[in-house]
Order: sequence, then C-alpha cells, then structure tokens
Amino acid sequence: MIRALAVTVSNRASAGVYADKSGPVLAGLLRAAGCETDGPRVIPDGPAVETALREAVTAGYDVVITTGGTGLTPGDLTPEMTRRVIDREIPGIAESIRAAGVTAGIPAAMLSRGIAGLAGTTLIVNLPGSTGGVRDGMSVLGTVIAHAVDQAGGGDHPRQDG
Repeated sequence: MIRALAVTVSNRASAGVYADKSGPVLAGLLRAAGCETDGPRVIPDGPAVETALREAVTAGYDVVITTGGTGLTPGDLTPEMTRRVIDREIPGIAESIRAAGVTAGIPAAMLSRGIAGLAGTTLIVNLPGSTGGVRDGMSVLGTVIAHAVDQAGGGDHPRQDG
C-alpha cells in the first residue's frame, strides 16, 4: 500500500480565516488512487512547507502532495521550499499537470509554478490551491502514481513485447 500525505499550504486556512476546501478533496482523490492517506495537514506557506516536507520524508511517506502556494503572489513560496527538499526534479509531472489544466479550458493553469520531484524515495508534487486544480492534477497524477513510487523504490521497468 502506498503511504501518502496531503498537505494544504494556505496562510489564511492555517490561521482559521476560512476552512480548507482543497485538502479534503486531495485526500479523497489519493484514497481513490489506492493510497493509505493521512491529512490534510494545513500549514502556512514559507518555511513551514520545508519543515513539513522534511518531516514527511523522515516519516517514510511514499508520496506527499501539496495543494496551494504555487501562484504568482509574493507569498507563494511552495515551489521554492520544495526545491530545498527534493534531490531530483521530475519536470514531466508538473508540465503534464499544467497542460491538463490548460486543455480543460483553464488558461490560468499555465501560471502554476508547482514542481515535482524525489526526496530520496519520496515523491513530492505541488498542486494548485483550488479544488479544480487538485482534481485536474490528480487526474494526471493518479494514472502514474503507483508506477512512480515503484520506480523511486528501485522497481524494474515494465517490459513491453511487440
């Protein structure tokens, strides 16, 4: 079973200004993808993101998905904090997530600065902070999450004869 953690990055939700909406959607979609899922853990943007990601890696999660903090405002620092934690970036995941949003008719999806990568064998992916962005992102990620986790853990590539 894949162990996953859903993390909501939001200064206002973490301060109790409003309820987290994207985190519960993310956790539900991770469960639907076959993951044993914890969270959502709601944290403010900035250094708390780096701390939460490092704690998740230390705790042995296979997958950590964040929602929020990927936009253009000065306070959106999730990609920068994620880069401090990952060892290797996986640009194809983030590119595919942005492309899926644009293809779904959301031109602003191209503005998401979310990244994806590995910290050791833990897959970390940044998704946008909206419920729609989470759904679009998980529609892409859900199709490859098991294979990505298997590969990160040293699994062999599947053989295709033909």
